[in-house]
Amino acid sequence: MDYLMSKVSEIYAKFDASHDFQHIERVYQNALAILHTEPTADAEVVKIAVLLHDVSDKKYTDSKEQEEQLIAELPVSEEKKQHIRDCIAQVSFNGGNELEATSMEAKIVRDADRLDAIGAIGIARTFAYGGAKGRKLYDKDEEARINMSESEYRQKNTSSVTHFYEKLLLLKDLMVTEKGKQMALERHQFMESFLKQLQHEIGQ
Repeated sequence: MDYLMSKVSEIYAKFDASHDFQHIERVYQNALAILHTEPTADAEVVKIAVLLHDVSDKKYTDSKEQEEQLIAELPVSEEKKQHIRDCIAQVSFNGGNELEATSMEAKIVRDADRLDAIGAIGIARTFAYGGAKGRKLYDKDEEARINMSESEYRQKNTSSVTHFYEKLLLLKDLMVTEKGKQMALERHQFMESFLKQLQHEIGQ
């Protein structure tokens, strides 16, 4: 596991602060917290999937070559390798077009990742990514979209605050593990408080 951590840390070092190795470390800790409440889950699959889940993130690359190479090198069975691939594929929100999480391991990885998208750290990551992409902080005239296709979700350069309404505020009700639901509640409430204060400050 240490070897894999070393390899992926080099990859994530090339991403902006919203998806760097610190993000992976936080998701890893979230996953461990959920794993404590799901003793039947395969911890090895969860841990590896967490480490690899953003290697081929579509925001940064169109290729799965590095992900596939790292999976091919894993000293595990072909069945477990496919399980890891499935977990990774089932993490992404995709504008509300996510794949179904078909195993407990996938549910844990998904919830762990989504927990890092909300709360104080979620707010920080949203503006870090928006800054890296040259997005506006907010746009009073912009309407949050619903029922988007994945391509529509990814192609429009919406403001950072609009992203809260298109994704982040939806995540609390999309958690699938009991621990994930519990952890999400406080973070969701903090985002609501932040947005209320922001609206007050910008006179909206």
